[in-house]
Amino acid sequence: METMKKKRRTNSERRRTSRSRSPDKTGPSPINALDDGCLMHILSFLNPIPDRYNTALVCHRWRDLACHPRLWLRVEESPVKGFCGDGVFPDLKTAVLAAKPGDTILIAAGGSHVACDIQIKKPLCLVGGGALPDDTILTCARGSDSAFEFLSTCKVMNLTVRAELGCCFLHRSGRLIIEGCILQCEDNPLDYLCFPIVSTASNTNALSTVVKGQGDSVSVAHTRIEGGAKAVLTSGTLEVQRVRVIYSRASLLFWFDVEKMEKD
Repeated sequence: METMKKKRRTNSERRRTSRSRSPDKTGPSPINALDDGCLMHILSFLNPIPDRYNTALVCHRWRDLACHPRLWLRVEESPVKGFCGDGVFPDLKTAVLAAKPGDTILIAAGGSHVACDIQIKKPLCLVGGGALPDDTILTCARGSDSAFEFLSTCKVMNLTVRAELGCCFLHRSGRLIIEGCILQCEDNPLDYLCFPIVSTASNTNALSTVVKGQGDSVSVAHTRIEGGAKAVLTSGTLEVQRVRVIYSRASLLFWFDVEKMEKD
């Protein structure tokens, strides 16, 4: 009998010891043990929208890191006229000039944003800060050839771009990715001059036929296109391929690529 009691005490002590050594599942996550610089570096690999945007909802620390100027440049109107904080710019053209290759520019929802003949020669990501693309509207006024002229690999997401006369995006070279946007051109007697997307790229990169994603191309996904003689005008060697359209009551959503036709 004594032997059985000793065994029970020994087993219960072992269980208590193992429980005390096991990690506390309700404790803080191991990722929060990282310092701010390391955690911010990890967040930089996330897609700006929605992944990095959603990380700001985790806690106050993650919000500060996810919104740090190192990860975003922001275009928004300052409550104090002429004053802008670190990483905040009053207009899109200034933000593009200040950006470094690989930066993401978050454009605030609402307000009036002007985009006229903004030339981009470095890899950038332009993201609308609203819940929907029509929450962030960029306007290209008459007298401008385009809202943006791209000469490098860039990504544009969650934006509405309106061109009064001309084109929304002028693609010269590089890989342009357009996702979840609305491209609008005015319907008027000169609509043959208005095209949401114009590409003049010649795809002279010899690696483009060997390595996927190299060379010049345009990829459009989940984008609404309104007005203009046609959605895309190409004057280089690129062609529209793999077109897919989803019809809804209010609009048509497009998926397509503009790239060089591969020879058999």
